[in-house]
Amino acid sequence: MAKGKRSVPEINSSSTADIAFLLLIFFLITTSMDTDRGLARRLPPPPEKDQKQDDVIVKERNVLVVYLNFQDQLMCGKDYISIKQLRQRAKDFIANPYNDESLPEKYNKDIPFFGNVQVTEKHVISLQNDRNSTYQAYIDVQNELVAAYNELRDELAQEKWQKNYLDLDEEQQKAIRDIYPQKISEAEPKNYGGGKK
Repeated sequence: MAKGKRSVPEINSSSTADIAFLLLIFFLITTSMDTDRGLARRLPPPPEKDQKQDDVIVKERNVLVVYLNFQDQLMCGKDYISIKQLRQRAKDFIANPYNDESLPEKYNKDIPFFGNVQVTEKHVISLQNDRNSTYQAYIDVQNELVAAYNELRDELAQEKWQKNYLDLDEEQQKAIRDIYPQKISEAEPKNYGGGKK
């Protein structure tokens, strides 16, 4: 007797889509994704209706202009400097340790834990960058400016409590922020230098 062809059983694929969907959900839940973090900046409040234009004028000595051109050259005040010099230049400007008349004005302020101290609370670091400067150079400048504030705060915390700023409680941190408030103002990027990238 001749044997007939045997039929190959078909694989049931009706649940394949369900399995793929479950695997997708599993990987989405278990995979950590990098989240973009912005730069913390506090915008000035909107002007009041009856505020005069003259009230907004800031004295020149209280402003440090940091400019990044289209060739990623850094200008701080009237000097070209390297990125490595920016942190110390910013620290000297923010703290004005010797009450230099070309640096921010110092005012007496009563601050918890410190008493009556002189602070440069009206200082502003104005960051301007050319639209064609590289993103990495821009981030490097931002990092150095924030690091200047962080170092000043750490130094003061170590001097007063022998701890780093981040190890202090909220009230102590606020007192140090009152002495060294972070004031970085950013202008909208423009084509200052005319470079094209």
